[in-house]
Amino acid sequence: MELIDPQQLAEVILNAPSWALLGVGMSDRHTRQRAAQELAATIIKQVSLAQPEPEDGQLRLPV
Repeated sequence: MELIDPQQLAEVILNAPSWALLGVGMSDRHTRQRAAQELAATIIKQVSLAQPEPEDGQLRLPV
């Protein structure tokens, strides 16, 4: 299993939607939850885009 590079993660967080970054600090529970979900989705999307695709002859095994 590959670990996520902390520098890459920091870059993704800094480039996340501003409302999500601000929203996680709001007092409204619903806003915090929506913001956290948006931030998590952004991180997952950007980190998965940065992962290299396996070569044609390489089998993809479940983790």
